[in-house]
Amino acid sequence: MSRASDTVSLAAREAVLPTYARADVTFVRGEGCRLWDDAGRSYLDFGAGIAVVGLGHRHPAVTAAAHAQLDELWHASNLYWTEPMLRLAALLSDRFGGAQAFFCNSGAEANEAALKVARKATGRARIVALEGGFHGRTLGALSATGQPGKWEGFGPLVPGVSFARPNDVESLEAAVSPGGELATIILEPVLGEGGVQPLDESFVRAAAEIAHEVGALLTVDEVQAGLGRTGTFFAFEQLGIEPDLVTLAKGLGNGLPIGALLVREGVADAIGPGDHGSTFGGNPVAAAAACAVVEAIDDAVLENVTARGSQLDAGLATLPGVLGVRGRGLLLAAVLDRDAGEVVDACRERGLLVLTAGPDVLRLLPPLVVTAEEVDEALGVLREVLA
Repeated sequence: MSRASDTVSLAAREAVLPTYARADVTFVRGEGCRLWDDAGRSYLDFGAGIAVVGLGHRHPAVTAAAHAQLDELWHASNLYWTEPMLRLAALLSDRFGGAQAFFCNSGAEANEAALKVARKATGRARIVALEGGFHGRTLGALSATGQPGKWEGFGPLVPGVSFARPNDVESLEAAVSPGGELATIILEPVLGEGGVQPLDESFVRAAAEIAHEVGALLTVDEVQAGLGRTGTFFAFEQLGIEPDLVTLAKGLGNGLPIGALLVREGVADAIGPGDHGSTFGGNPVAAAAACAVVEAIDDAVLENVTARGSQLDAGLATLPGVLGVRGRGLLLAAVLDRDAGEVVDACRERGLLVLTAGPDVLRLLPPLVVTAEEVDEALGVLREVLA
């Protein structure tokens, strides 16, 4: 890069609000499980844009769907119907087993919508969430995020939220009990930002039973764990429950911004025109891409998630410095005996992109289409770094 372009790059970086501690690399191209930077260097992407590019970069069917829609219609507003939005709602309802969809632009927006629907449908205000859970950065979603470090400087938060310890039914019962008037229990099947902590099936079933016993709704946040990442289309399918509300985003558009709230039939009766909205929600281009994503997550892809997840899990357990492995499918974490951030940096220098989920937690989120050879390649880099 020339000195002039270095100066332009520096000036451009100073124009961006520093909400992220970005690594000093600029990506310009992607293909499958790989990215290339502006110097032409290749990287194996085991972060997938933080679980967003589930089908890999530039997946042919998703790319074709978005391109075709770009040539037809970009936007029409939600005062009217569009074909991609209608088709996506039907596809998701079929997968869910009967639901109505609200479309938005992100996971935080989907969770905000879920909290509003829960309050409107029940006529109650209280929310119970989990310590370590993460539901987004907007004020309502942040208020239900059980990570006090993310609250600092943004108070007062939305009132009426209590927190329980993950996989602790007594703690959950105690959080539900005070004051009554519970609208919803909201949980992630696997706490992603909270250290990749899977919830026990018994705990999730207890949460569903407690919610329904007191006339509240169960909200399952599948923004990171859904859309095939744990080995089933919805992560809740492995937990023996039927949630009332499910939120999706991240992998739904394979890189295009789209979120969705799915509302079980019956619960949706409480919502009418004017109760909620989103200017760009269900955008035709993003919805067309999402249709292609939903159709592409077939049995073969889900079988690959299970097989490659088992391969990666077993391989991580053999690496030096790994104290334990947890997660489901291709939402995995290795607990290390050292600082995970330093491992992330060392891997990136060797052409492997991985993430953290805590000071000593290394998070791996490869695309669902990752191959056995690519898993072996990643494990080889990690072995070199950790050794």
